[in-house]
Amino acid sequence: MNIERIREIQKELDGIRIVVASKYVSSQEIEKLEKLGIKDFGENRIDAFLEKYEALKEHIITWHFIGHLQTTRAKKVINKIEYLHSLDSLDLAKIIENRREKPLKCFVEIHGTSSTTKDGVSIDKLEEFLNALKGYPKVEVIGLMVMSDKDQSDEEKLEVFKNAKNLSKKYGLKELSMGMSDDYKLAIQAGSTCVRLGRIICF
Repeated sequence: MNIERIREIQKELDGIRIVVASKYVSSQEIEKLEKLGIKDFGENRIDAFLEKYEALKEHIITWHFIGHLQTTRAKKVINKIEYLHSLDSLDLAKIIENRREKPLKCFVEIHGTSSTTKDGVSIDKLEEFLNALKGYPKVEVIGLMVMSDKDQSDEEKLEVFKNAKNLSKKYGLKELSMGMSDDYKLAIQAGSTCVRLGRIICF
């Protein structure tokens, strides 16, 4: 963990929410990052999240779930997180509505590339999906989440991010969760308000 580099990134991203991908770090390392002023941590594996949540429940941490959340296991984490970055189905929205004690801040994950392996709502169905979510008071849609493909050029990645920004404007959404260690600078250029950083922070 390079403290000097972490400080540089914090300064570079002043005003942008930095969510550290906690799959790269132990609970003890999260404590070290917390002392550096990092309070947002995101997990993409349920079992790992539950383990770290219990180990750190006395700490003031804002927990995000940033991976695909299976509906069959969502109830295990739904009241322990403050942000969900991967809302992509009405089935998941129903679980949030039925299980959540208070509204959950959600990013709708959109399918922003041509890859068939990506999760997310297709752009042509986004408006219909957002309208349907209005029927779920405990689903608080705050923005969109999108990922680029690692084999895309910088120009193609920037286009994906700009398209997401345009969609957020179209639907009156203020937040954008986009950008990871390899492409966060492009995401910021396009207007991201939240980046999910792992390797660049933790190694």
